[in-house]
This record gives sequence, C-alpha cells and structure tokens, in this order.
Amino acid sequence: MAKMKSQTVYFCQNCGHESSKWMGQCPSCHEWNSFVEEQVKKAASSGSNTRRADAPEPVSLSRVSMSEEEKFYSHIDELDRVLGGGILPGQLVLVGGDPGIGKSTLLLQMCRQLSKDNCSVLYVSGEESLKQIKIRSQRMGEFSDALVLLCETDLDLISAVIEKQKPSVVIIDSIQTMFCPEASSAPGSVSQVREATGILLRIAKSMGIAIFIVGHVTKEGTVAGPRVLEHMVDTVLYFEGDRYASYRILRAVKNRFGSTNEIGVFEMGATGLTQVPNPSEYMLSGRAKNAAGSVVVCAMEGTRPMLIELQALICDSSFQLPRRQATGIDHNRVNLLMAVLEKRLQLRMGSMDAYVNLAGGMRVSEPALDLGVVLAMISSFKNKPIPDKTVVFGEVGLSGEVRAVTQMQQRIAEAAKLGFEVCVLPAAGSDKIAADLRGGIRLVRIQNVEQILEWV
Repeated sequence: MAKMKSQTVYFCQNCGHESSKWMGQCPSCHEWNSFVEEQVKKAASSGSNTRRADAPEPVSLSRVSMSEEEKFYSHIDELDRVLGGGILPGQLVLVGGDPGIGKSTLLLQMCRQLSKDNCSVLYVSGEESLKQIKIRSQRMGEFSDALVLLCETDLDLISAVIEKQKPSVVIIDSIQTMFCPEASSAPGSVSQVREATGILLRIAKSMGIAIFIVGHVTKEGTVAGPRVLEHMVDTVLYFEGDRYASYRILRAVKNRFGSTNEIGVFEMGATGLTQVPNPSEYMLSGRAKNAAGSVVVCAMEGTRPMLIELQALICDSSFQLPRRQATGIDHNRVNLLMAVLEKRLQLRMGSMDAYVNLAGGMRVSEPALDLGVVLAMISSFKNKPIPDKTVVFGEVGLSGEVRAVTQMQQRIAEAAKLGFEVCVLPAAGSDKIAADLRGGIRLVRIQNVEQILEWV
C-alpha cells in the first residue's frame, strides 16, 4: 500500500516553476520575489510491482468511433467561429480576460442559448451567489429550466454533482476560487489551480462533458496560475478590448480542434453582448472626411478581412528628443518605417514628433499594415488628405520595396463590398487577382515607396 509523504517545495506564482529552495528571481520567467512555499503530498512506493486489474487496454485507431463526437452549436456565431465550428463533447476550454470585460456575461449568454435547445447545462460559480446570478441574467431574457446553478468551491462536491446530473456543458467560474481538499495550499495557489484543472480534465475526457473554465489574468495580460494550465486544456480563449469601450474581441490563442487565427467581435450593451457580423463597417463608423494622415487599411484576422482606420500625426517637436508613440501596432515597426522614409525619400522626420494610432482600440501585428502606415505619415507630413474611398495594404521592406501579402483577393472583395473605389496594393502578385473579384474597384499597383510619394 502506498503511503503519502509531505514535502515542502517552492512555486513561482507567475509561471509555476518548481524549486526545492526559495530563490529571489525565477529562472524561468525572471520575475522577482514570486516564489511561495507550499506543502505537496507525494505517494511513496511500497516496493510491490503488482499489476492493476483495471489497467486500460490500448485501442486501435481504426476502431475509434466518431459517431458520439459530433459538435453542437451555441447559436452564437462569433463564438462558434472561434471555437472551430462548435462545441465538442469532452472539450476543456479556458476563457481569460481582464476583470469586467464580459467573460461571465458571454458564458451565461451561451448557457441561455444552449438551454433553449434543451441542452443540459450546469453553471458552477465560486464568486457569486444565486441571487447575484439571477440579477445578472434578468437583463438577458428568459432562461430554460435546462440550466441549473450551483454555488460551490469544493471540487469533490462539484465532481459528485456532475457525476449525478451528467450535464452536456459545465461552466466553472472561476478556476482560481476552486480548491481540492487533498491539497493543503490556499485556493488560487499554483498547486490548487493545477490540481483542480487536472480533476476537471479527467471529468471532461471520461464523461464526454464540455467544460468551460474562467481564468483570471495577471497584469501582463496572461492567465494567472502556472503556465502548464494552458497546456492541459484543449482551447484557450482571450476576451480582449477596452472595458470602457463598447466592443469586445474574442481571440483563440490555442485550439486543438480549429484555427487559432479566427476572432469574434462583440458589442457590450444594456442587454449583454451582441454580435458584430460586419466588424469593418463598425470600425469605420464616425471616420473623419478629407483628413490628412487618415487612411483605411485592411488586416486579416484568420479568414476574415477587417477594414480599420489608421491615423498618423507628424508635427514639429518642442522637445530635445522627439516623441514616438504608437497605439495598436508595434512601436518598433513605426520607427523602422520612418527610417525607411528618411533614407529612401529624404523626408526629414527625425526632428518631428510622430503619433500613429489604430482607431477603435484595435491591436494588429500583421505586416500588411506597413503600406498604410507609410501612406498615412506621408499624408500628414505633406498635409495632403487621402481620398475617402481608398483602402491600402502591403508590406514594406528596408530597401523601400513593397512586398506582396496573403489573401489579397479577400481583402479587395471586402473593400468593394463596402463601397471603396480605389485599392493601393503591392504590384507583386496582383496580376493573379481575377477580374470578377475586383467588384469595379480600381487597383493602384505600387512597387516601392517612391511611387507612393508620387501618387500622394
């Protein structure tokens, strides 16, 4: 019979690194003063090598049946898109985001849609009481009796309820409030979060129940707890956006059953979150007309093209060291493009302040925005506005060449659908664009930044 021995170890609260002694700086994430002492119980072997009678038998891959693993839909198209087409039985999903961003609201709305289809849902809350959940649900509409609530933090009791009820979907809000009686540490600690996730993982895989876990985030924007938490789950979703703005973006950073490039766009209203089926039109609302330094760029988020307004302001500096500020795009990329303009076009911007902003609070890292940044800075520097019905995309190299980007046909089709008349794009690869996909839009092919200056 195996005996349990208690051992003192030290865990990093930031990344979950384990050490036998306390250290001032974590060797994994380089965080200072993040190690905490915890008691871990490990089983000591009794020396017997007896084989377990209930040991699992391996199964041939050809004998695995897929009939019971069909996805079901939440009827929230933006959520289903990010999940990879729907919810898979036995899927373990981690949903992270800033406080107040709308994680619980989104999952409660998903529960409402699932319960309307007579799909049994168990909502477990460790942060709110039953009355608080009722108050929050009243603004969303009527709920079916297929949704049942449970306010509990003991995972042993929660596991017993799940085995008795056998729901199709379980919501855990949140994983930092759950605790296992076997672990001696406090709820929210590294060992508690890891042990709780392990128990939920076994329940999801053994019983075929889709489990959604709400996770808190750190000040750096990552899910709080050990990094192994994201490796254990099947899907990791991040709910992004400014809590003081109306829009929200749901993004998948890990998905074993779908793409990690898809995003879902929502708008927070009085009745909860509403879907935004056409984000481009939403992002361009309220755009100024005939304003120098403003241009519309097209970015790809998975298979979805999005038109976003990009703004640049180049002005004389009153500081000894000119300021460079970028919002929504990489700050270093803006400095690189300004150096290209100074070297290739002799535009003296070194003594000027430069501000670049993606309107609407979007954050995009795609290099296809390079040509839009260059065009917006030239427009602001020359004080010449870009025509309103113009969309731009393309990557700019250090020698000033404009390189081709992916999915140019989808970008052009999206711009034509929204009524744009001119598309400034790289000359490389543009000859493959079918004439019927242009939708009457005029293409301006650019080979280098010199041609951009001439066009402006």
